[in-house]
Amino acid sequence: MKKALVTGANGMLGQDLCPILEANGYQVIRTDVAEMNITNAIEVDNVISTQKPDVVIHCAAYTNVDKAEEDIETARLINKIGSENIAKACAKNDCTMVCVSTDYVFAGNGTEPYKPTDATAPLNNYGLTKFEGEEAVRNNCPKHYITRTSWLYGIHGKNFVETMISLADKPELKVVDDQIGCPTWTVELSNGILKLIDAKKPYGTYHVCGSGVTSWYGFAKEIFAQCGINVNLKPCTTDEFPRPAKRPAYSVMDNNGICRDWKEALKDYINLRQKVGK
Repeated sequence: MKKALVTGANGMLGQDLCPILEANGYQVIRTDVAEMNITNAIEVDNVISTQKPDVVIHCAAYTNVDKAEEDIETARLINKIGSENIAKACAKNDCTMVCVSTDYVFAGNGTEPYKPTDATAPLNNYGLTKFEGEEAVRNNCPKHYITRTSWLYGIHGKNFVETMISLADKPELKVVDDQIGCPTWTVELSNGILKLIDAKKPYGTYHVCGSGVTSWYGFAKEIFAQCGINVNLKPCTTDEFPRPAKRPAYSVMDNNGICRDWKEALKDYINLRQKVGK
């Protein structure tokens, strides 16, 4: 049986990824900070050397985009150094590493979907530290997949879909309409990662995000339409809602058909959340 070690197993992505791996024949070693502190190189080396997984799927990350503007040290420790520690241990033990990254590595001034080979230019500290993590993986682990994703939501964590539904009773709801991207369900990302490792795709960088394009306003509009909720929804600009960290205006990524249309995935998510009583 193939063995997969997952970091950040208690997170929104990890909680969907682990059962999907198990359903596809993997023995899964779930790790979070209590089982393996990714910022401790010795601990990482010990765990990976002892467990000897075939693949390490690195989901753990510092994801507070705005807080990273004032605390780049912590963001860098987790996103860069943590990834470097895992990459070195994977190389030492000859196992494949999958590193989950982000659309925020791009500047967002393009007009065509970004390809994995396109130039990066992060606008904020979160994007910068995630790119530094990518580079650490490229430089230290030959057998790697870097999977960039975007606008992630899932049943096991706080996310845009649940936030919108919770605000549906507001007299008026304004949502940014000048940031364009690709919403991605955690299940779609998990299945995309599985496709890469099971098909033994060439090592390198891939975009694993929902197919299709929308704005946050368009995303919100589709959420309410699929839920059958009437909301006084209004588009607004990024400038109307200033945040500490700059966001890319256009972070659409070319996923080469690896994931479904984002609206189809959202429909399955909405059905799932109703089944579990959310």
